[in-house]
Formats: sequence, C-alpha cells, structure tokens
Amino acid sequence: MRRLGSTRRRARTGRLVAAGVACGAALAALTVPAAQARSLGPDSGTLGQAGGTLGHDGGTVHWAAKDPGTPQVRFRGLAAVDRHTAWLAGTGGTVLRTTDGGSSWRNVSPPGGGDLEFRDVQAFDARRAVVLAIGEGEASRVYRTDDGGATWTESFRNTDPHAFYDCLAFFDRRHGLALGDPVDGRFRILSTSDGGRSWRVLPAQGMPPALDGEAGFAASGQCLVTSGPKDVWLATGGGARARVLHSADRGLTWTAADTPVPAGDPAKGVFALAFRDRAHGLAVGGDYRPDRSSPDAAAVTADGGRTWTPAATPPPAYRSGASWLPHSRTAALAVGPTGTDLTTDGGRTWRTIDTGSYDTVTCTPDLSCWAAGEQGRVARLER
Repeated sequence: MRRLGSTRRRARTGRLVAAGVACGAALAALTVPAAQARSLGPDSGTLGQAGGTLGHDGGTVHWAAKDPGTPQVRFRGLAAVDRHTAWLAGTGGTVLRTTDGGSSWRNVSPPGGGDLEFRDVQAFDARRAVVLAIGEGEASRVYRTDDGGATWTESFRNTDPHAFYDCLAFFDRRHGLALGDPVDGRFRILSTSDGGRSWRVLPAQGMPPALDGEAGFAASGQCLVTSGPKDVWLATGGGARARVLHSADRGLTWTAADTPVPAGDPAKGVFALAFRDRAHGLAVGGDYRPDRSSPDAAAVTADGGRTWTPAATPPPAYRSGASWLPHSRTAALAVGPTGTDLTTDGGRTWRTIDTGSYDTVTCTPDLSCWAAGEQGRVARLER
C-alpha cells in the first residue's frame, strides 16, 4: 500500500509538472516579440499580433473556450485558484465552479438570489469562496461558502439606502475589504478579519474627500486590489479626475493620486488595477460606452501609486480588466469588450492580440490565465 501511494503521488506530481510546463510554454510563446511572431489572421481565435502568434516551436497560443452553458449570463466576477479550479460570478444571481479546468461546471448559486447581480468573487481554494452582489441598499450583499457552494451564509447585507458596493479583495485568507461608493462625501470601506464571515464599516476619518460625481466601477472585480499583507488600492472614475487611492494599513488611512486616464464624465475613469508587488502597478479603463473612443486609457506606476505615467502606446479601446502574467516583471494582459491586449514592457506599450469580448482576466501562480465576460464567455490560455 505504501508503494502504491508513493507511485500515485509520483504520477500526480508528474502530471502537475507536465501541466505547468505546458502552461509555461504557452505564456512564453505569448510573449514572443512581434518580429518573431507569425500572424494567423483575425478569425483564427488565437492570441498574437493581428489575431495570432506562434511560439518558437510552432505551437499556437489561444484563449480556449471553457463553455459553462450559460449564454444568458455575463460574468464580471472571476476567481481562479489554479489551472484546474475557478469560480465565476455573474448576472441572475449566478455562481459557477469548475475543478477540472473548465471541462465541466457546477452551478453553485446561493438559493433565492436570482435577482442579484454578482460582480466579484474571491476564492481561497476549491471549497471556500466569498461573493459580492452589487446594487443600492439591500441589493449589496456578501455571501460565503465553506463547502464548494453546497451551502452559503449571507454574511453582510447593506442597510444604508445611500450605499452601493462595487468590489472586494483579500490580503490573505482572513483579512479583506469591500469598496463602496461615497457616502456623505467619502468612499465607504467594509472590513473583515475572519475570512468574510462578518464585516464592519471602517471609520471614514482616514479617507480623503471624494470628488463630485466620483465612484468606483463594478466592471470586473478589479477596482480594489491588494499586494502583500497591508497594501491596497482602489480605482475611481466619474469625477473631474480619475484617481487611485492607496492604503498601507488595510484601509484605515488613504492617500489619493491623480492618474492621466481620461475622466470628467460618469462613464470615464480607471476601471481596473493590477499590482505585481507593492510598488509596480497598472491602471486601465477609459469610456465604457461602445460608441465613444478611449485614448490614453492606461497608466503605470513604479512607486506604489504615488505617481502615474501614461502608457506610451495604450490599448486602442476601453479595457475593464487587467492581470500580470505569472512570475513576470514585465508582461501583463488587459481585456475589454473589443479585445485582449498584451504588454511585455511593464505597461508602457500594449498591442492587441485577440478581438474576443471579455470583462475580466486573472492569472495564477501555477502558470494559468483565465478570462470571462458577456454571453457566458469563459476561456483559459492554452497551447
């Protein structure tokens, strides 16, 4: 029995290593310089300049569809644990989970939540996750599961008719925050120290005053992001300036910085942030209206968000989600309704590599990247 167990462990380890090598090869092929890439055309469905790219050995890198069979749902909430396990949160109170890399999906939606708009989900593993429903008043809620979605506990229901929660983020398995739009002139922050089982509103004294019309965007679950045990950033729009606010003490005190991302309209601003450490971050956004252009809608920081520099070559259109590629200091993806863009120089320049519609994207430490969006679209980067 001991030898059989050891053999099984070695076999499982071998499969995991092989999977990691395959995913790593896909990401390596994705970042091949454009001069070495071969176009496959806009209808190829593969990633690369002008619609596709090949790696050095001829392998095609592409968003591989992982159809959950829910074309009526728009998934703006995505939490990938690894290349096997991912959670989705979307319209119609929908929460789905896969543990086999997207080959099959289980509907684990909280009962009685058909009217809720789930916009963010944070997963700790295949069994434990927290989801956020957005909306005014009691429409904003938080649920937690400890058994893979078989049962859920409602851990927060907003009772302030003026409050509206947009997204949430965790520092670790216990400590997390949720971002709410300004109430009485300041952004509202919820805090948990028990993994989302209970929440409290943090004091507003440490939050700078909000600009007129300023708010967060519940577009991808990435308007609030963390790095390390205490640093957190929130993205804003709708005001005269698009700003990023930073806290180094888990949301007790904040400082605000202007970004060069266009603002001055309720539909404009920073929609998503991504930080690879406490210093280096990306901001993407623009104007979410499909008939409006979004020039200069990306920026970078190398000082923890104190200052932001516009991308020299930004994505060509509005982008709602962003993620650094695993273990990379320079490569990241941005997604939106009109396509996916890649940077290989830390956000200074971007190039469109796919024209499919996605709202959110995330990459995991085991070298996998997932994306999700409208009409039930879900995909994983594969080769």
